[in-house]
Amino acid sequence: MAQTTAEPNAPQSLASAADPLRNVKKQRSLWGDAWRQFRRHKPAMVGLSILIFFVLLCYVGIYIWTLPHNSPYVYESNVAIGGTSTYMDLTTFEDKTQFHPLGTDEMGQDMLARIIFGGRISLSVGIMAALISIAFGTAIGAAAGFYGGFVDSLLMRITDLFISLPTLPLLLLITFLFKNSVNSWADDVFGSPYVGTFLLIVGVISMLAWMPTARLVRASFMSTKEKEFVEAAKSIGSNELSLIVKQILPNVLSPIIVAATLQVGSSIITESSLSFLGLGFPYDVPTWGAMLFNAKDQMQFNPKLALLPGTMIFLTVLAINFIGDGLRDALDPRKTH
Repeated sequence: MAQTTAEPNAPQSLASAADPLRNVKKQRSLWGDAWRQFRRHKPAMVGLSILIFFVLLCYVGIYIWTLPHNSPYVYESNVAIGGTSTYMDLTTFEDKTQFHPLGTDEMGQDMLARIIFGGRISLSVGIMAALISIAFGTAIGAAAGFYGGFVDSLLMRITDLFISLPTLPLLLLITFLFKNSVNSWADDVFGSPYVGTFLLIVGVISMLAWMPTARLVRASFMSTKEKEFVEAAKSIGSNELSLIVKQILPNVLSPIIVAATLQVGSSIITESSLSFLGLGFPYDVPTWGAMLFNAKDQMQFNPKLALLPGTMIFLTVLAINFIGDGLRDALDPRKTH
């Protein structure tokens, strides 16, 4: 009787004994553990959802919401003039909610179209400036941390010099001095002066934002280059470029990724500041900062003109900061995944 009752339980006991073996076979990676840790960070997931929504809104929504962003929306009325039926263009400054979900600005321009178009420019400036500054700062920090000595002293003194510069006044000065000449060059080369404005703003922001990344990467390189696996790579004849790119850099990517994420938000704020001060893109190319600048005279009569772009800047930067906090926790080697 005891044997007959044990037989049905035998497969279950074998399956339970095999479960640990199956679990052992599952391979775990650093990035997989980081993603699992990141998903547990609720503010980071909320920020990621908001950022994905804004990216889709700005880069895909422009093909769905096709109202013009840079001219008043024209309503056509069929009126009789001289006995013939013709059309008269009537530009309205009223808030027609059936046509404009977010209303219009003081020039009758659709706010949703301007928010979408301006967001694409603001996000593009932030992403490009962050990528360039992170790449340049990583190169400077890697060279200083790996070679040390005179190279380290020289590069760090240059970094200290750039850190001591007054960022916002210098941004304003460079943009004011070179904007017209760069726009003329871009008009001849690319056929559009706005490309010059974009390149100038991205270049100026990148030039004054790489220093924290350089210091961070330098410290990481100085500690990592003394590890055993680097010494082992040296012993088998790996050259300096191979040591930097293949051995050390992959092991210091975590702080670089976090810094890049936070730099996007900082670049968006910097571009918005330039546009708000009138040194960014012209009026017919709306950015969120330029929309704030144009709305400053309408605050008492129509505060929505400033609240909409201001809210977009606030939510975007907040979402990026939440993502940065989540990445910092997820990529922290001291965390238990």
